[in-house]
Amino acid sequence: MRRAWVCTPLLLATGGCNATQSTLDVFGAEAREIRHIAMILTVGAIVILAIVVALYVRAVRAPEGRLSHEAGMRMVLWVGAIGPAVILAALLVYALPAMRPRPTSPVDMVIRVEGEQFWWRVAYVPPGATPMLSANEVRVPVGRTVAFELTAQDVLHSFWIPGLAGKMDMIPGRTNRLVVRAEKAGRYRGVCAEFCGLSHALMAFDVIAMPADAFDAWLARDSVSIARSAGRGAALFDAQGCGGCHAIRGTSHVATIGPDLSHFGERLTVGAGILPPSVEATATFIRAPQAAKPGVRMPAYPQLSDADARMIATYLKGLR
Repeated sequence: MRRAWVCTPLLLATGGCNATQSTLDVFGAEAREIRHIAMILTVGAIVILAIVVALYVRAVRAPEGRLSHEAGMRMVLWVGAIGPAVILAALLVYALPAMRPRPTSPVDMVIRVEGEQFWWRVAYVPPGATPMLSANEVRVPVGRTVAFELTAQDVLHSFWIPGLAGKMDMIPGRTNRLVVRAEKAGRYRGVCAEFCGLSHALMAFDVIAMPADAFDAWLARDSVSIARSAGRGAALFDAQGCGGCHAIRGTSHVATIGPDLSHFGERLTVGAGILPPSVEATATFIRAPQAAKPGVRMPAYPQLSDADARMIATYLKGLR
């Protein structure tokens, strides 16, 4: 029993040691500064706690009559009030400069992200170029400043990539800016950090930090309209009215109600970070999205046979 009491806190602590979604394993300049400040503030808190404990121990162990009332009051004033106040003021002065947002320039990439129930609408806006639409995935160039413009369509959401920067609220009718710079390439995870409905915990997205040259090549390639694919899957996509909600560049489907499906086959997850990027998972989500994500606004298609759903999924996975 005693061993269980010792092991449980250790297991809970190690549960946060995750390089995919962690505030300690950082890959952005802002998250690195936040981590550094958090460590400094923790040291300051430990110092204040040590002072209070030392004051308590001295008061308890001091012989009766050794400390006069006036001397005790002076000790409380200096050690219990003025000392901690000076430490807290020093920590505040140290942390204030880090609260200034990173400066931007007209040549920096802008990425617009809009939170919806329960997915992410993403638009890349290169300087002087047409925006490139995507969904449920964010790619950023390493070593470059990126300005996120964040808003929401329906309810409050919160945009959080733990290893890149702090949280930022997404508020309907308002655009908030979060300026970041990735420092290390890799695949990471972002989440919604504000309760937004039944599937709040199932609203995630992939974050891919890419070398700058690779990012430029990816953006140039994905900005090109894809050719319309012929076949049974494309015909079923049309017949089931999927184009009434979804857009696919290079086709007649231009709706903006649901996620943009252009280059859907490149995405690393299905359903905003909750399912693997397989034909089977895609077909399952098409037929019964509510089973995977309760409260999602996408209608179910129970009338589709497994074979037809797989054909549509195969068509979508071929959009690269």
